[in-house]
Amino acid sequence: MLDINFIRENRDLVEKSAREKRYSVSIDDLLKLDDSRRTTLKKVEDLRREKNANAEKLKSSKGKPDPKLIETGKKIKASLSELEKTLAEKESALSSSLKSVPNIIFDDVPLGGEEDSVEIKTWGERKTSGIDHLDFATSRDWLDFERGAKVAGNKFYYLKNDLALLENALLQYGLSKVLEAGFSYMTVPDLVSSKILEGCGFNPRTSDQSDEYFVENEDLALIATAEMPLTGYHMDEILDEADLPKFYAGYSACFRKEAGAYGKYTRGLFRVHQFNKLEMYAFCLPEQSKEIHEKILKIEEDIWQGLEIPYHIINIAAGDLGSPAAKKYDMEYWSPVNQKYQEITSCSNCTDFQARAVNCRVRRKDGSLEFVHTLNGTAIPLARALVVILENYARPDGKLTVPKVLRPFLNNKEEL
Repeated sequence: MLDINFIRENRDLVEKSAREKRYSVSIDDLLKLDDSRRTTLKKVEDLRREKNANAEKLKSSKGKPDPKLIETGKKIKASLSELEKTLAEKESALSSSLKSVPNIIFDDVPLGGEEDSVEIKTWGERKTSGIDHLDFATSRDWLDFERGAKVAGNKFYYLKNDLALLENALLQYGLSKVLEAGFSYMTVPDLVSSKILEGCGFNPRTSDQSDEYFVENEDLALIATAEMPLTGYHMDEILDEADLPKFYAGYSACFRKEAGAYGKYTRGLFRVHQFNKLEMYAFCLPEQSKEIHEKILKIEEDIWQGLEIPYHIINIAAGDLGSPAAKKYDMEYWSPVNQKYQEITSCSNCTDFQARAVNCRVRRKDGSLEFVHTLNGTAIPLARALVVILENYARPDGKLTVPKVLRPFLNNKEEL
């Protein structure tokens, strides 16, 4: 979230950025709410001083306490109790309102909607034909959506035989790349509390776009990405400047309702309700975040260049950015089946937006404290990666050529 004082001092910038991101927020209402909170806070503080002064008079009185002081103390206590309750309500309302204000965008973010995102790089030779991944995998008895739907509902599935082994090979390959780049590997909880969920800033623009599965009667939700538990890893901690940046690679299952996916490409494994993913995450100093954003993007490129998959990189337009991101790159692979680019990975610089919400700070060498910056990027989204490999390496003879970089993780098999 943004700091209320920053919003007050940079009102025009905050309003403009929210408008460019296509979030409907009223800064007027937010500041009025904060004004009301401040007024109530002053009254509470004044009453607390009165309460303490009255208590001191009672302590210093000799003999039997003055009944007037006792009565005054009771009245102050009753008034203070009511005011503190009011203050708590106003602070809660302010906190809720602050969560609706998206992060400020960087100056080099294109303005407009999804169609206004800017291509900044292309790599690889685009193929003119490919084999549909769903038809191929089903014919090989590698993929079973029918039984997945029987046990869990539509868009759940079983990976079987060589496709399941191929998924594991992709994970091992991706893991080798991020470890080489200096990331620490961890598995993460598949559930997070509402505090973490809100701290990540995944605020839908409309109420019907919520993507999370919530656990009934529990303050828990299934994660949509390992970014969520990784954001909370250093919650309420103060990190030393000398220890930053910190790089983590989190592996998890991911669960998504895909509420906002209407009209998007959804065939087979491309968009499903559960999949596995290896996610990169960084905690860093504010002055490091732009450079680290480029570092994460470079790792993503190295992974997909190793797999020899054509792609392009786009700088995402403001209207297509989520609430926490100040800037985001998407990598889209060239689909030889659909003859268009389709999203495979992304990486975002969230500046101090998430860190402020989860209270993660850095102590500078001079002793001062400030919020860290956080960044995230996809290393390998495994279900979608299988789509990419099948489209590019499946052969008309019913065999699959194994990409060279995956062979060491498949007993050096050249084909499946």
